[in-house]
Amino acid sequence: MRLLPRVRLWHHAPLQRLVDLMPGIEGAADPVQRSSRRCAWQVVLHHMLTRGRPLVRCVVFAVLLITVLTARASAQSASAKPELITFRSGELDLKGFIWKPAGVGPFPTILWNHGSERLPGAVDPVAPFFVARGYVFFVPHRRGQGRSPGPYIMDQLRAAGRERSTMLVRLHEAQLRDQLAALTYLKSVTFVDQRRLAAMGYSFGGIQTMLAVERGSGYRAAVNCSSAAQTWSSSPELRDRLIRAAHKAVVPVFFLQAQNDYDLTPNRVLGEHMKASGKPLESKVYPSYGFGAQGGHSFCVQGASIWGPDVVRFLQAHLK
Repeated sequence: MRLLPRVRLWHHAPLQRLVDLMPGIEGAADPVQRSSRRCAWQVVLHHMLTRGRPLVRCVVFAVLLITVLTARASAQSASAKPELITFRSGELDLKGFIWKPAGVGPFPTILWNHGSERLPGAVDPVAPFFVARGYVFFVPHRRGQGRSPGPYIMDQLRAAGRERSTMLVRLHEAQLRDQLAALTYLKSVTFVDQRRLAAMGYSFGGIQTMLAVERGSGYRAAVNCSSAAQTWSSSPELRDRLIRAAHKAVVPVFFLQAQNDYDLTPNRVLGEHMKASGKPLESKVYPSYGFGAQGGHSFCVQGASIWGPDVVRFLQAHLK
């Protein structure tokens, strides 16, 4: 019997996410095993969603979706919830969400550098994956974003006109101070293992992660997802600044990205510069995710069940 071919149905991000939620996917540590299970569920769901009358298919899909989401919601309701905290950065009182596993710790800890979104929230699609594996997950809101006061960075960039490229670097340097202030706060938390601290960032947060690894500041490892994917080609000042940070990086970095993201060049170039400087790194481009470049860019937040096991393996190797 010939296996069903992969169809465009699975290029749709919500349906990809449904496959990722099926039993046996998230818990598979081995990438080959996880991929095999995903393919098996794709075949099963393909049969369920393409056979029979349209009304029957809609009912089957609705029942399946409700069942899976109810089970996930029940599991998450029994898990840890984030705590809203305040930390000081210069003259500003900034906010952040901290997730803690069950127990007293101390636990390995990830500081998540959010992107340019106005409302980063607590990063619910990512945090529970790591909390379930024994990590503290901290989401500080940099100035002007989320719960933190100050002008919004994208409004400032829109108002910068021809100075946008220079302003982009200047604003990221200011936000780096917020990130380092958040790291200082983490070092005061009793259930955080200060010997096992990692930075992870997405988009603008990937930029923040690269600026931080230039200093170290207590991080032992870093994960960079899609840094500067939307700004690399338009900001020579930012390119120069990130390349300089890559040359001076003092901790290992894992670069990850989906194939259909806006631009694969930044991660590739930064990885090449780290390698040329003899710095330890890993890099992986995953298959396309969702629709178009924005779907690929969202992989950093929506695809934790896919890239998560690779990141955990990387962190375990370097947070010893």
